Amino acid sequence: MSYFLLKWAHVLGAAVLFGTGMGIAFFMFMAVRLAREDAAPSSIAGVALVSRIVVLADYVFTTTAAVVQPVTGLLLVWHVGYSLFDFWVWGSLALYVFIGICWVPVVSMQVEMKRLAEAAAASGSGLPARFHELYQRWFLLGWPAFGAMLVIFWLMISKPDALF
Repeated sequence: MSYFLLKWAHVLGAAVLFGTGMGIAFFMFMAVRLAREDAAPSSIAGVALVSRIVVLADYVFTTTAAVVQPVTGLLLVWHVGYSLFDFWVWGSLALYVFIGICWVPVVSMQVEMKRLAEAAAASGSGLPARFHELYQRWFLLGWPAFGAMLVIFWLMISKPDALF
């Protein structure tokens, strides 16, 4: 595969990961915020709908890009002749693993939040305390992963020999 195609796939994968992550976070945040302000059944149904879309988007887009990223990244390292021991390469890989450690529990939380929101919408009740507990953990896990993605972007662009 040519360098151009590898780099294009890698950049596209990064854009999908970052963009899908930001979109998922924004829409879930707004749906839950609306439901807190207006506990009407339509708001709870909105959270259920957004939760279904979030889970689907994570499976279709995030999972696909999450598989493509390390493959294209390692192929680029090999193709260009960089070493896996270059600071920016292993730093990016370490942060990628860290993001995965944050993301895996987030996916299971999203699935459970979806089920809880669907049950609340079907019964006409408000979102249960368990939903809000999961949402708070989900929200908190997103911040370090988001920060790590920004650092990876910086490492990819600047390719530093060391941090200091």
